Amino acid sequence: MSEVLKLRREGGVLEVILDRPSANAIDHPTSRLMGETFRDFRDDPDLRVAIIATAGDRFFSAGWDLKAAADGAKVDDDYGVGGFGGMQELRDLNKPIIAAVSGMAVGGGFELALSADLILCADHSRFSLPEINVGTIADAATVKLPKRLPYHVAMDLLLTGRWMEAEEAHRFGLVNALYPKAELMEAAWELARKLAAGPPLMFAAVKEVVRAAEAMTFQEAMNKITRRQFPTVDILYASEDHVEGPRAFAEKRPPNWTGR
Repeated sequence: MSEVLKLRREGGVLEVILDRPSANAIDHPTSRLMGETFRDFRDDPDLRVAIIATAGDRFFSAGWDLKAAADGAKVDDDYGVGGFGGMQELRDLNKPIIAAVSGMAVGGGFELALSADLILCADHSRFSLPEINVGTIADAATVKLPKRLPYHVAMDLLLTGRWMEAEEAHRFGLVNALYPKAELMEAAWELARKLAAGPPLMFAAVKEVVRAAEAMTFQEAMNKITRRQFPTVDILYASEDHVEGPRAFAEKRPPNWTGR
């Protein structure tokens, strides 16, 4: 696709590698390209899972390109269809995304990882939100972190900009698993292939309900599910896959998920 993004496609899995030396920082053109990539992933019926990773082991991503900002680029300029990094504001992105984090995830790089549904992490990695030191707000992280971490831990990261080591991130459940860096991508692909073999309509329903339920009471969300008022839930309940699961269980065989 470009020198900045390297894509690999295997079966239902799309691997997206951000390669922007030396710190994989994201400027506006890169963000727009990432948004187009994840939009195409969303809209491709043959793709079921994506992996987002970056080149090199020192930086997963330094986030927003401060050199571009020093040259006059504005933080609130157009990041593209998916918002910063292409994922966090992309509508109806109802397919699983795995972040494979190797190295320092700083500022927007941390937020890029938070945009994924699952985070696998090399054990030498570190996370930080240093926006406090440059007089701005880590907007997406300010919204997401208090929902992912204990409140006081999240506020510590947001207010001090301190480093969180991979082990601490794992201990608090911010990342799903730690690996030696040489084993990270193999683990990400193993998980991606497992998900790609799973029921895509169910994954879509889970992602839509989880996303929408953040702004609802429990009963409101339950009512919408049971009344099939979520489009993905309605599609799931009317699908062949919804019948295939119980049938395969009764016949003691693996289900054949078709996405129909």
